[in-house]
Amino acid sequence: MKRQTSFFKPVLSALVIGFMLTACGEQEQAKQEEVYAIPVETTAVTQGHISSFYNTTATLEAPEEAGVTTRIAGLIEQLYVEEGDRVSKGQLLAKIDARRQQYELERSSAEVKIIEQELERLKKMTNREFVSADSLAKLEYNLKAAIAQRDLAQLQVTESEIRSPIDGVIATRYVKQGNMAKEFDQLFYVVSQDELYGIVHLPEQQLASLKLGQEALVQPNKRGEVFSASVLRISPVIDSDSGTFKVTLSIPNKAQKLKAGMYANVQLKYDTHTDVAVVPFNAIVNQDDVQTLYVVEDGKALRREVALGYREDNRVEIQSGIKVGEQIVVRGQHNLKDQSLVEVLSPLSLTAAK
Repeated sequence: MKRQTSFFKPVLSALVIGFMLTACGEQEQAKQEEVYAIPVETTAVTQGHISSFYNTTATLEAPEEAGVTTRIAGLIEQLYVEEGDRVSKGQLLAKIDARRQQYELERSSAEVKIIEQELERLKKMTNREFVSADSLAKLEYNLKAAIAQRDLAQLQVTESEIRSPIDGVIATRYVKQGNMAKEFDQLFYVVSQDELYGIVHLPEQQLASLKLGQEALVQPNKRGEVFSASVLRISPVIDSDSGTFKVTLSIPNKAQKLKAGMYANVQLKYDTHTDVAVVPFNAIVNQDDVQTLYVVEDGKALRREVALGYREDNRVEIQSGIKVGEQIVVRGQHNLKDQSLVEVLSPLSLTAAK
């Protein structure tokens, strides 16, 4: 009897240990099989228009600008405008003391009258034989010279009034009232900025993609306002040193928000695809140089390989791989694998989950 008891004790111990190991293994397997849903944010694939752009930079120039100079020397008697003032063509900007020129005009005018009176008297003489033809010819030549001198004096008086040659804005005033101006001194700098030109130089490979009137977008700084522009001129020759050609953009600027001399980022619109599938670019996952998206169906994320088309800002065209209306993952996609369980959360819930 004692021998039987001794025999069963090791057997029972082995059975108990085996049972415990089996139970532990089943628990570990249950833990491994338990899968948690990954929180994600989704959006629908939309249909829209998207364009292809070429990005470059441009220098803004005024199409009309003028340095206003004086043609006579004299004291600046009066200034009528200041920097920043809008002026029209022919508007009076300043006046130079022209008393000397005025006196010369009066003297020349008097001399013209004297010669005209003398000629008139000789022509009315009854005894014309007492007047030589040479005397009459000399008086007529003297009259022409006196008239020319009078007209020159009149021109100098007129030029004492400094007027704007173009419509525009006073960009710079170089003189002050009471200053002495020399002949051909620059007094003002006037620019017309209702329209500006954007000058860009593009690689010769882009020549075939451009045409007159083509749309462009101009942005003076990365976070600034975007302005519409169009291609005004395309140079017909390529610079052999740089391999580029010059393109001039026309930029309407009635509000005067842009200034000549600015540098700006330029997007030249090459082509537009309409009614195509569009998704946020940050939804794209690059895996081994393959572009993919995750589409949510029945609580699972399905990996789809896609072909990309045009990109515009944070939007990209999908040429194949998905359909308009499908729900794609836009946040949390980098934690996913094909067939992963997902839980779709709102943006606020997703932030809290992180």
